[in-house]
Amino acid sequence: MGKATVRVRARRGADDAIWYPFTQMRELETKPQLVIERGEGNYLFDLDGNKYLDAVSSLWTNVHGHNRPELNRAVRAQLSKIAHSTLLGMSNDTAIKLANKLIAIAPAGLRKVFYSDSGSTAVEAALKIAYQYFQQKGGAFKKKRRFISLEQAYHGDTLGSVSVGGIDLFHEVYQALLFDTVKLPSPHCYRCPYGREPGSCAKFCFGELEPVFKRYKDECCAVILEPLVQGAAGILVHPPGYLKMIRELCDRYNLLLIADEVAVGFGKTGTMFACEQEGVTPDILALAKGISGGYLPLAATLVTREIHDGFLGEYTDFRTFFHGHTYTGNALACSAALANIELFEKDDVLGKLPAKIARLALKLEKTARLKHVGSVRQKGIIAGIELVKDKKTKASYPARLRMGNRVILKAREMGLILRPLGDVIVLMPPLSIKPAEIDRICDVVHDCVRELTDD
Repeated sequence: MGKATVRVRARRGADDAIWYPFTQMRELETKPQLVIERGEGNYLFDLDGNKYLDAVSSLWTNVHGHNRPELNRAVRAQLSKIAHSTLLGMSNDTAIKLANKLIAIAPAGLRKVFYSDSGSTAVEAALKIAYQYFQQKGGAFKKKRRFISLEQAYHGDTLGSVSVGGIDLFHEVYQALLFDTVKLPSPHCYRCPYGREPGSCAKFCFGELEPVFKRYKDECCAVILEPLVQGAAGILVHPPGYLKMIRELCDRYNLLLIADEVAVGFGKTGTMFACEQEGVTPDILALAKGISGGYLPLAATLVTREIHDGFLGEYTDFRTFFHGHTYTGNALACSAALANIELFEKDDVLGKLPAKIARLALKLEKTARLKHVGSVRQKGIIAGIELVKDKKTKASYPARLRMGNRVILKAREMGLILRPLGDVIVLMPPLSIKPAEIDRICDVVHDCVRELTDD
C-alpha cells in the first residue's frame, strides 16, 4: 500500500481537560491524540503540519470546504455589527433573512421557521410541536400522544430524540428515562428483517407499514424518519418509494410526518433536500449540520402554516409554544448559513454533483468486490462500506476486533480522515470535493480494507 505519510507526536488525551463525545476515554491514556489546528479547502492540518483529506466533512457538516473566504467574510461582517441578541420578544435582521431564504428553498408548503442550535434540538422542537399541536386540537385528538419511528434510527442525544431513536448501543442505557414509541423495522436491504433478498423486498416491506398505521392511528401524533438514508444506523439506504409511501399513510391516517434531514439535507443526497427526490413535503422538517456550511452551531425546524396556526390564540389561552434556547436565531450562525446557501447558487453546487456522485459509485465498484466487503451502500455523495468476516453468510467481525476502527486509523496514516459506524466505513466528503480527491479517498480506503482484512 505504500509507506505511511503521517507522523504525529504523542499527545495523550488523558492529559487535557476535554471529555470527548462517543469516546472511551481510557483509550486516550495510551494512544496519540490527533489535534487539528486549521483547515483549508477540503483538508485539515494538525499541530505537526500533517495534511489530511476530510472525507467525512467534519462529521457530516462541511459543505464548501474549510476556511472558505465568502463564509469568513460573512461572519466577520456580521461580527462588526452584533454577535447575538435574543429572539424572545424581538428579532434580528439576519435571522429574518435566513428564515425567508429557507422557506424559499425548502419543499413547498413549509412556511414557518423555528430556530435552535443542533440536530438534537431541532428534533426535540419537532416532537414537542407535533405533540402540542394535537393536544390543542382537543377532543379525541388528545389521545394522540405517541410517535412512530424506525428501528435503528438516530435522531440526536437529548431525551426526546433518544426516545424516538433505535440504536441500542447508544440508547438502551437510558431506557428508564424515555417515553415509549411504536417502532417500524428499518428497511435494511442488505440485512432484511423479513429475510428477503435485495431487489425483491420493496413491496413486501411496504405492505408491513399500513397495519401499523391503522392500529396506532388514534394514539400516535406523528411519524419521524430520516428520509432516504439512515445515517448512524450504518448508511442504510431506503428502497425507492419508501418515503412517499410513509407520506401517503400519514395523510390516510391523520399523522404528521417529521422528516429529520439533519444529516442528509443541504445536498448530501444529490438534491438540496432528500424529500425532493420523492416529491414529498413533510409537515415538519428538521435541519442542522450543513445549514451553516459547517461553520457554526445552528438548526431549524420548519413547519406548515396549518401547524403554526394551531398555536395561535389569545394570551390567556396559553397556546404558545413554550420552548426556546438562549442562542436561538444567533446572528453569526445565521450569517454563515445565508452565505452557505448563496454559495450553492454561485458555484452551481447541485449542478456539479451528478458527475461526482457517478465517479464515487464507479470507484467503489472495485472495493465492493473485496472478499470482506459485504455491502457498499450509496446515496448521493454519501456511502457506507460494510465489512464482514464472511461475505457468504454476512457474519460480522467480533466487536473486540474493531475492524472498522482499524481501517480508519490506517487511513489516517495515509492522510485521510474517516470515522466508522462500527464496521461500516462512512464516506461523506464536502460537496466541494474534487474528482481527484474522490479517487484518492476510494483508493486509500480500498487499500486499507484489503490490507487489514486479507486472510
